[in-house]
Amino acid sequence: MGFLVTTLIFAVIGIIASLCTRICYNRGPSANLFHLTLVITATVCCWMINMDCGLATEEYLNFVVMDDSVSSQVVSIKVVGVGGGGNNAVNRMTGGGLQGVDFYTINTDSQALLQSAAENPLQIGELLTRGLGTGGNPLLGAQAAEESRGAIANALKGSDLVFITAGMGGGTGSGAAPIVAQIAKAAGYLTVGVMTYPFSFEGRKRTMQALEAIEKLQKNVDTLIVIPNDRLLDIADEQTPLQDAFLLADDVLCQGVQGISDIITIPGLVNVDFADVKAVMKDSGIAMLGVGVSSSKNRAEEAVEQATLAPLIGSSIQSATGVVYNTIGGKDITLEEVNIVSQVVTSLADPSANIIFGAVVDDRYNGEIHVTIIATGFSQSFPKTLLTEPKAAKQIDKVAGGQESKGIPLPFKSSLPSTVPSRSSPRRLFF
Repeated sequence: MGFLVTTLIFAVIGIIASLCTRICYNRGPSANLFHLTLVITATVCCWMINMDCGLATEEYLNFVVMDDSVSSQVVSIKVVGVGGGGNNAVNRMTGGGLQGVDFYTINTDSQALLQSAAENPLQIGELLTRGLGTGGNPLLGAQAAEESRGAIANALKGSDLVFITAGMGGGTGSGAAPIVAQIAKAAGYLTVGVMTYPFSFEGRKRTMQALEAIEKLQKNVDTLIVIPNDRLLDIADEQTPLQDAFLLADDVLCQGVQGISDIITIPGLVNVDFADVKAVMKDSGIAMLGVGVSSSKNRAEEAVEQATLAPLIGSSIQSATGVVYNTIGGKDITLEEVNIVSQVVTSLADPSANIIFGAVVDDRYNGEIHVTIIATGFSQSFPKTLLTEPKAAKQIDKVAGGQESKGIPLPFKSSLPSTVPSRSSPRRLFF
């Protein structure tokens, strides 16, 4: 740019100088002096213009380079499914259109990995299990993860946020998931566990294995979200086939991961970035997640009601020390609707809680409002929150009786009632 301007100016000066020379030839020494002054002035001007254009060009190039470097810094989110339940959940996520994340599946069963839809399958414990699984033994699952610790660390390398999803109670999921979480958190990645707790009908052994695995996970994740499968019975018909019931459990895991990742990856008018989410979820322990969707006339009220009345949220949001909530709607979403959502959430949360909110306008959600709430910083442990479900309480009491009769200490002792008042809302919710 600067070279082109300079060339044009010199061409004009050459023409002017030529004309002046002919005039000055007939007018004497004073005209020659004028001619010399004109040439020197024009040369200095050209030099200054050239310097300015060069600096401008340099600044422009620096801006372009800087802009490219900024645009390339995208949050790296990885979803890791561990064991059979985690692998099934990842398969459903890949088919559900979850964007902006990388999917990994980890298993000791090589045959199950062949059915994985994730782009990054990883077999662990090849020497220990020879690709045949763990037979429901969490100890083998943990040993397999330790054997493949280097491969797991390499797969997680470069992450900002790692979701670890698994079904508790089995061998690989219960044994390997805490090891994967330990590796991720030790590397400095924000580590979020999203787990399902087994149905009561899955038996006492899986129940106790699940409790032990969850206790280990709590020590190795920043945030832990646990979905008791028994609560899915509240949203399923009595005639729901067994296979469909387990698919509902996978859907819960999928919505849990998508609810958090959407907050980070979808830009909004009031934006919630990764640092906001990290501030609330870092070292926060048990978390509650609620998702609400509505397209009715009173969609804002209904969506936020669904999110706050969800079983994993309930009234306990009042004791949360951190809350992140996001409202997504189409171009027809109004300021009043965003205000309604905000008023409900802030009225339920503790006045001293760290509350971060976001608002997103997305054409894909025309006519609908989606509300996602993440509440963290609860003092209670997972087993105590589990006991608010009557079916789960009955199962744990049964297990507790057997353990205590043998003199075996339990990982928790509940003081909560075995029943809870029913909700007035008849809606069937995933969370």
